[in-house]
Amino acid sequence: QVQLVESGGGLVQAGDSLRLSCAASGLPFSRYAMGWFRQAPGKERKLVAHIHWSGGRTYYVDSVKGRFTISRDNAENSVYLQMNSLKPEDPAVYYCAASTVPEPGYGMDYWGRGTLVTVSS
Repeated sequence: QVQLVESGGGLVQAGDSLRLSCAASGLPFSRYAMGWFRQAPGKERKLVAHIHWSGGRTYYVDSVKGRFTISRDNAENSVYLQMNSLKPEDPAVYYCAASTVPEPGYGMDYWGRGTLVTVSS
């Protein structure tokens, strides 16, 4: 049974940092590309960052470039999202997801339940 469990969300002030973690189990983690998505109230869930299974290629949506960093530790079956300089437009439920397709922009195979990030201005 595949499980993706996110953690690290919380309430912070604008300009602060948070580090999200996603622990994966039940799948050959090093064979899966991983993505972080977010969904704000009333909006569609959208890709924020994506990392190749090797960790050698990453993708970021323009709005987070230079502020967010996705990384992974295949030995720990985990993926991370370091979020710096958080802005009032960043609050959302953040989800991690796994895909056998190495490139971003395709459907994901597995999803976590999400972790809530709230930013106060």
